[in-house]
Amino acid sequence: MTDGPTTALMRKAYARWAPIYDLVYDRLTEPAARAAVNAAVACGPKVLEAGVGTGLSLGYYPSHAEVYGVDLSKDMLRRAQDKVEKRGLTHVKSLQVGDVTRLDFPDETFDAVTAQFIITLVPEPETALSECARVLKPGGEIVLANHFGQPSGPIAAMEAMASPVVKAIGWSSAFKASRIEEWARRTGRMEVVELKPLFPGGFFKLMRIRKRA
Repeated sequence: MTDGPTTALMRKAYARWAPIYDLVYDRLTEPAARAAVNAAVACGPKVLEAGVGTGLSLGYYPSHAEVYGVDLSKDMLRRAQDKVEKRGLTHVKSLQVGDVTRLDFPDETFDAVTAQFIITLVPEPETALSECARVLKPGGEIVLANHFGQPSGPIAAMEAMASPVVKAIGWSSAFKASRIEEWARRTGRMEVVELKPLFPGGFFKLMRIRKRA
């Protein structure tokens, strides 16, 4: 697989972040990640983690789950694999380098696909979502945990002012949940069934997108 310019830059950025990623994000993202894992497993045991990163959420799955993880960064995946081996996470069946816009899985493979804190960073988010939908079984769900900017009002104005800081730690307030809702409508087969605020103070949100049977 040949990287484009944007993908190559993202790989380099993740290589720099990998050694300190857990220190920065673990406590902040844990409640949202646990909520995403619980929602995904509720759909069935076979789950794809798109953008699994350093595997922070792999330990949140129950033992009966079958978890497959893909990530763009070999450096991140090394740390995820280390967690799997040290903690004996036998429910993790595979971790592999992969681009979420070009998933190497057959159609309708997974009961759920979860993407945590990455969809606003992907250069082609709609393409990534369409790939997640392709590998999802009918009746299954794409489960997103992410920060989405407020659509309007005083909080939206504050987010706009804080945008450089938020962007520096990997989130974009310019990306609204409505963009994903519009993508779901265009597919004709995907439906947003839940959008709810999570810790801290609603900064993260859980979005569930179901594939109609």
